[in-house]
Amino acid sequence: MNIVIVGDGKVGATLVEHLSMEGHNVVVIDRDQKKVEQMVNSYDVMGICGNGANCELQLEAGVDTSELFVAATSSDELNILSCLMAKKAGAKHTIARVRNPDYLNQLPFFKDALGLSMVVNPEYDAANEIAKVLRFPNAINIETFYRGLVDLVELRIDEGNPLCNMQLTDIFNTFDVKILVCAVQRKNEVIIPRGDFVLKSGDKIHVTAPRGVLVSFMKKLKIYKHRTRDIMIIGGGKMGYYLARQLCETGGYNIKIIENDLERCEKLCEVLPGADVIHGDGTDRATLLEQGLDNQDAFVALTDNSETNILACLAAKRMGVVKTIAEVGNIGYIGMAESLDIGAVINKKKIAASYIYQLLLDADVENVKCLTFANADVAEFNVRPGARITKSAVKDIMLPRGVTIGGLIRNKEAILVTGNTRIEADDHVVVFCLEGMIKTVEKFFI
Repeated sequence: MNIVIVGDGKVGATLVEHLSMEGHNVVVIDRDQKKVEQMVNSYDVMGICGNGANCELQLEAGVDTSELFVAATSSDELNILSCLMAKKAGAKHTIARVRNPDYLNQLPFFKDALGLSMVVNPEYDAANEIAKVLRFPNAINIETFYRGLVDLVELRIDEGNPLCNMQLTDIFNTFDVKILVCAVQRKNEVIIPRGDFVLKSGDKIHVTAPRGVLVSFMKKLKIYKHRTRDIMIIGGGKMGYYLARQLCETGGYNIKIIENDLERCEKLCEVLPGADVIHGDGTDRATLLEQGLDNQDAFVALTDNSETNILACLAAKRMGVVKTIAEVGNIGYIGMAESLDIGAVINKKKIAASYIYQLLLDADVENVKCLTFANADVAEFNVRPGARITKSAVKDIMLPRGVTIGGLIRNKEAILVTGNTRIEADDHVVVFCLEGMIKTVEKFFI
């Protein structure tokens, strides 16, 4: 597949890494010659230095025969203009990154009226993910499929949890709940388990089921917590603004934002009248205690510095905050964050890449997510008539190792999948697989 990416920033670089590994023909355009050279030397891609909105430059990159054109520079306006030029030149799909909050309500217009295939706002999308986690405080992370009918939650098994030393096949008989453990992360290994797999303390498990079933399951495990109310956010940048705005609009939350830039604080006070905005250093212990961190239900670190966010969440956990969330933009730090057990980790680059990646699939895909900690992907497929997966019962389909069906929605009803289940046309199927296997899984749905 021919793909052109304009902008070698964080999102662009993440896409290049992922797509080049799959063997796509990728061309990178950026004004910075050093960035282009670094990308060409690091991955099997071509690079062109220059303005990505320049028609001649785009044609040199092969945009007229490209299946996908992504504009992810630091300028929203340049991204939109680049996509318009690429669409005119013949690109099949065009995607623009648009981050400015002033354009938030205009995103549907950019997509529909200007003919863009997709508009991504990494900070806004990341804020949505954080809001979902805050609404389900028991989970480290949560993904929602088919309008909320099925959830995929990540839970940690601590010492004393009834699941410790329990075989997966015994869960239903013990707790009388229809849940599916799709994957287990044990130290640095991700395992797609079979029924005889035994859970251990320290494991992180990914569980799928309807929301009500998950709540019942957690209550029986005695780990269920009610919805968070008091939330402290450090960092009032775009992501902090989007998160606070969404929580304020939802209602029922007490939001406190700590931001060290006075001018930014004044702006936040104007646009977020429902939140308390404090000018101060969100990494200073005295400031946090003065603002009542020890009485907060949740702490969210969203500064521009990954190390700061990790350390701030560590400090918050030591002060007794149960729910902590950090935005870790540096992918190299994600493993360290996991080993330190800082709570939920959000990576906006992976979230944005997930949305973009689904356009590269030939199957009818509703949703694709790259899971931050698990080095795994989860996707929701709409089953087409005659698809390979409809030909036999699940146990006879011969799904490859590293792949499991985590959920099935039929006629708007969630169904637990067993080996004898037969997938039908128009079903919605949630598939969990190890990282890099989505293209392999796709073959079963076309």
